[in-house]
Amino acid sequence: CFPYAGGGALSYRDWPKQLPPTIEVCPIELPGRGKRLNEPSFTQLTPIAEEIGRSLLPYLDKPFALFGHSMGGLTSFEVARFLRRIYARSPIHLFVSGRRAPQIADSDPPIHNLPDADFIEELRRLNGTPEAVLANNELMQLLLPALRADFAVLETYAYQPEPPLNCPITTFGGLQDPDVSYEMLEAWQQQTSNAFSTQMFLGDHFFIHTAQSLLLQSIVQILNGITDPMYRKKLE
Repeated sequence: CFPYAGGGALSYRDWPKQLPPTIEVCPIELPGRGKRLNEPSFTQLTPIAEEIGRSLLPYLDKPFALFGHSMGGLTSFEVARFLRRIYARSPIHLFVSGRRAPQIADSDPPIHNLPDADFIEELRRLNGTPEAVLANNELMQLLLPALRADFAVLETYAYQPEPPLNCPITTFGGLQDPDVSYEMLEAWQQQTSNAFSTQMFLGDHFFIHTAQSLLLQSIVQILNGITDPMYRKKLE
């Protein structure tokens, strides 16, 4: 599970309680946050995908799926491509949440280099950071470097065409998300030669929290279908 910009492994702390024991949740902790707070944050996506891919390889001796929300959706996609390109490994499913397809260019002006006050106002508009955190100057000074780095990752990303992935892709979106539309999610279909679907939930960009139970129910249903022998035979 890959975090959104400014998020960390704690974003997925409640997931194991709501998922069956047959599904192991493995949250990714990026440098610059959580237990890795003192490590310098990445500012580009390619080195993130490469480090994560190499780190995950020893654990990929069993079926695995990738999930990412927002920035995490883009990260999970590039990790999947790195694993295929270098190690010929593929997830059984790629779940992308709240992120437009990678081939769609960003039309918004960059924010990662804005003055603090303007940058914080953009974070407020995105509605992913609690107001109590945004209003705490000392805490924000601690969090700003990682937040700026994450937005730099997104805003410097340059999509490079490769053949579509051979794993199924499911995209999730918020019906009230002002930045990621249904059409932007549907465009992910170009990135797979396998099954594809899109599901929408009530909520804005952070429906991942407000619609968490329904989101996890959907993930469980999809993964249970994948492990069914008849479904796997159909995919093959």
